[in-house]
Amino acid sequence: MAEGVGEEKKKFSIWDLPDVPMGQVPPHLELQRSRVSCNKDAPIHTESIQYSGAYASMGIDNSSRLDRFSNNFRVEVVQLNKDDMEFDMIGIDAAIANSFRGILIAELPTMAIEKVLIANNTSIIQDEVLAHRLGLVPIRVDPRLFEYLSENDQPNEKNTIVFKLHVQCKRGRPRITVKLDALKWLPNGSELVKETRNATSDSSSKPETYTYFGCSQETIPEFVKNPIIPKYPDIIIAKLGPGQEIELEAHAVKGIGKTHAKWSPVATAWYRMLPELRIDCNCCIIGRYRR
Repeated sequence: MAEGVGEEKKKFSIWDLPDVPMGQVPPHLELQRSRVSCNKDAPIHTESIQYSGAYASMGIDNSSRLDRFSNNFRVEVVQLNKDDMEFDMIGIDAAIANSFRGILIAELPTMAIEKVLIANNTSIIQDEVLAHRLGLVPIRVDPRLFEYLSENDQPNEKNTIVFKLHVQCKRGRPRITVKLDALKWLPNGSELVKETRNATSDSSSKPETYTYFGCSQETIPEFVKNPIIPKYPDIIIAKLGPGQEIELEAHAVKGIGKTHAKWSPVATAWYRMLPELRIDCNCCIIGRYRR
């Protein structure tokens, strides 16, 4: 009897197994490729399979191709308002979603205050702290309407926005709070006159300022009905006591968040994988996240 059982075991052959389906990934491999499973100890299948020949034996090309990416990738906007945007990116890997997050933070250009010319500051806030606070002010303007300002360029109406702040708390009056609504746009450019050492210059000529505007920015059609102003006018800049005064000019230029965080267009950008709950035959809930 024992010999008969042994003979039956010897008859088993690997060739008796079902053929591997050609042109499609088996369900268990597709689950590993497209899902991150949450087990009791830790999540599994967190790494994506990038090798182009990973499924070559099944007749499947796993290489990254632009046409395949274009056909499978889509974006669905869930929520969109002036301050927030939420959208679903479907058909991409988590690594690519993280790349989009980095682009939003560091690669999109905005306008931010880069140079602050302080004529008078008798408040308790130091000049460098005041300039840093102004640099973080969000400005309501389309950066695509402006050019980048390089070291060899002169500030003009195409690459610079000029603001002016002049507030004073008179003696005998209570303390005042200075907010961003006191920051005024100067469409004709700088009004601060440069100090010249040449005393023999022509007094009838126009005094030299810190910008070289060929025309007023108010003549640009995009700014006729939408003047350039701070995004949130109720942000507090400083508080002045009796006898204190602040007078300055702030020049905003175009930049990206990779250079400095003040040019980052978003306060934060994050992503999460789409959760998916499945109940197996034993009535156990299995948590997974779709890639």
